[in-house]
Amino acid sequence: FYALKLHASATTIGMIIASFFIAQLVAAPVWGRVSDHYGRRPALLVGLSASAAAYFVFGFANAVWLLFVCRLVQGLGGGTTGVLQAYVGDTVPPEDRARSLGWLSAGTNVGTMLGPVIGSFATYWGHQWPGILAASLCVANALFAWQWLPESKQPQAHAPGRKPVWHGVWMVFRNPAGNVQRLTLIYAVAMLAFSCLTSVLALYLSAEFGITEKTIGYVFLYVGIFSVLMRSALIGPIVDRIGEPWSIRAGAATLILGLLAYPLAPNLWSLAFIVPLVPIGTSLLFPATTALMSHHSPRSELGTTMGIAQTFAGISRVVAPLVSTTLFQRISHGMPFYFAATFVGVVSLLAFQVERQPAPEPVRVID
Repeated sequence: FYALKLHASATTIGMIIASFFIAQLVAAPVWGRVSDHYGRRPALLVGLSASAAAYFVFGFANAVWLLFVCRLVQGLGGGTTGVLQAYVGDTVPPEDRARSLGWLSAGTNVGTMLGPVIGSFATYWGHQWPGILAASLCVANALFAWQWLPESKQPQAHAPGRKPVWHGVWMVFRNPAGNVQRLTLIYAVAMLAFSCLTSVLALYLSAEFGITEKTIGYVFLYVGIFSVLMRSALIGPIVDRIGEPWSIRAGAATLILGLLAYPLAPNLWSLAFIVPLVPIGTSLLFPATTALMSHHSPRSELGTTMGIAQTFAGISRVVAPLVSTTLFQRISHGMPFYFAATFVGVVSLLAFQVERQPAPEPVRVID
């Protein structure tokens, strides 16, 4: 809506949205490498500070080009998700990582649910207030990290033989048989499937069931509640019982079932039973995949590994809306769901070739 007030076209708005994800996917492996070399804490502090500045300027932007710049900087600063995951890998024992990563993901989901609500209320004070509030939260987060977040990794003065940061991205294609590479592909394709669904969900519910913009928020809230519940309370006990590999397999199967069932729902009541399948599937799949990735990654390259995974996830987030909306418009309303389910089905076969193993190096305990 802010961009519309600056007379941006629909295409331009789409490019502004995409610019964030493009910057994020480019920055993620770089932040990972920086955190491997200088420590997790400096990378997180710089990323939060950059995001705070960009959000503040965004609130007062008076030109479309400035919106582009702000979103690019926000994406660069927000490319530290892999660093957070690496921090968990540094500080949490292997048997508890899926649980902890589930909590991290649940917190992200809560923010995703509450952010638009708070932002919409903030506009009553003026169009600049969502940006001011977002910047304030980033500053508060940075101050909290500065005061209370200890460093989890000793800086490396010299790392002989270290390959360029983009070498790991290339290796996913060159050597997909490696454990980390397999897990990265599983993670990326699952993100592609989930992003395909979220990209067309509002269009699908409007076309098939007449849901409007005034009621679509309840559907996303319903999805979010199941996702937060799974990731905060249930993923830990499930992984403790069946392990990460079987959690990935069970999550992929549940995700496929949910995607295939979406277009078959005859009414909203039946859809209410189908909708939870997707967040349940992704809540099993994503934390277990990243936890297992941390088991197989060398400790000295954990940040880079997680950053590369976020790069591929970012590519999925950019590609998914383009593919799913095209399939929705040109073939059928159900085709995006079938497309996503097929991809998950093919790639999830890799999960049967990955086994659980302990972390190669001991976890550093922070006092």
